[in-house]
Amino acid sequence: MQLSITALGSNQINFIVEILPAIRDCNCSILEIRSSRLGKSAAAYLLVQGNWNQVAKLESTLDSIQKRLDIKLNVLRPEQKDKEKEKDKDCLPYSLETISLDRDNVVESITSFLFDREISIEEISGSSYQAAYIQSAVFSTKFIILIPSQLPLLTLREEFLDFCDQLNIDAILEPVKR
Repeated sequence: MQLSITALGSNQINFIVEILPAIRDCNCSILEIRSSRLGKSAAAYLLVQGNWNQVAKLESTLDSIQKRLDIKLNVLRPEQKDKEKEKDKDCLPYSLETISLDRDNVVESITSFLFDREISIEEISGSSYQAAYIQSAVFSTKFIILIPSQLPLLTLREEFLDFCDQLNIDAILEPVKR
């Protein structure tokens, strides 16, 4: 059984140091982990695995950690359907990187473009920063996407480049290299 955990707290509280031993003490194992600082906050995302009893014990332990440290924890027991597993097998993993002037709707526009074509987004990361040599803020993103194999790549590239030209976005779309 798997358990997805999201944690959010202030930078001053190093809550990950409390969560990791709790996972070990409940005899669960970590399948994936990500942690980052977001402004004055810190966030962590974990996917853990254990039997039903271990996961239930971990959920109880996480509840006490949340109250003690005054952080926000959300847990979810994901259930992946067989159709979703099969669907992902017929996809090509691609990396998509963009850079543009910082505008409110850049990420929204890109994600809408992808979802309209039934392209799954596996990961998104992005940040705004002051560009060298100019007085404007720039926003860069990196996506890991799964392109359905039946979608013609040449057509997708052309549509995406036209889309980027219209919004003045510079982008690179290339296969994920392993």
